Amino acid sequence: LDYWVRLHRKYRCRIDQVVIFLKSTTSDLVFTNEFRDTNTWHSYRVIRLWEQDPQPLLANRALLPLATLARSNQPLGLLEQVVAEVDKIEEKPLRGNLAACVDVLAGLRFEKELVRRLLREEIMEESVTYQDIIQKGVQKGLQQGLQRGKQEEAVLIVMRLLTLRLGLLDPVLQQRIEGLSITRLEELSEALLDFETAMDLGVWLDNC
Repeated sequence: LDYWVRLHRKYRCRIDQVVIFLKSTTSDLVFTNEFRDTNTWHSYRVIRLWEQDPQPLLANRALLPLATLARSNQPLGLLEQVVAEVDKIEEKPLRGNLAACVDVLAGLRFEKELVRRLLREEIMEESVTYQDIIQKGVQKGLQQGLQRGKQEEAVLIVMRLLTLRLGLLDPVLQQRIEGLSITRLEELSEALLDFETAMDLGVWLDNC
């Protein structure tokens, strides 16, 4: 009701309000389509995503992430179909952002490890949103390490991220990273998003 009032006050137009429930539940709330209180009555449309036909969602690439939660007797097969449709998208930024959205929404229905196994890491890395999430997580971890005065924690975080991006690192590179200060580790956490190979890491270390 509060959203309806705000929109009506601002735009003075007809408003069709829709509430979308993403995760299957037996709660009475998902079967309620009105609000009543004393002299107030407000109705709205309710969509329970787990009851919806997935085909219209699969046909519109902007809605592909929602399709992972739609009706299906074979949920895993539906997830694989969504991932296949995302893979077909040629525009890298759009493909990456949709993959990141699939990762988030599919996590409401499937184990995170399963979703990540199906979504290729290189596609996820095309998403600005995904990179931002990773970067914020790294920065937060580094800051916590800095606050506790533990350079070792910062090294572990950066090493984990480098391994995910470049694979197992040469022991020599590992030793050089372990010798970096927290300030340099913070700089490396930003620079590594542009690395393509371990050689890029080596060049960065040579210049730092």
